[in-house]
Amino acid sequence: MNVVNAAAFTADRAWGSLELLAFGDHRAKVHWTDQPYRWHENTGDELFLVIDGVVDMYYVEDGEERVATLRPGDAAVFRSGDRHVAHPRGAARVLVVERHDTD
Repeated sequence: MNVVNAAAFTADRAWGSLELLAFGDHRAKVHWTDQPYRWHENTGDELFLVIDGVVDMYYVEDGEERVATLRPGDAAVFRSGDRHVAHPRGAARVLVVERHDTD
């Protein structure tokens, strides 16, 4: 057994990560960031769970840009091809489960 204090994880750069588990074509990582990511579409489904901090998640639905504010315990599920970008408000830690070939 390996115990990880994900709420205390830090990295030396925005979106730095610690891989917790790889299974099949997927991996689970804890990310630390204090900067926005970039607009992207995943090659498979993605689970994005906020552990610590607040993240504004921008996404496109029915051709319109929308935003959802995610707080600790909130999760967003994206299907393959869903366009989105995360903007943390200050430092945040998130759990991301996605395909290995997603950058």
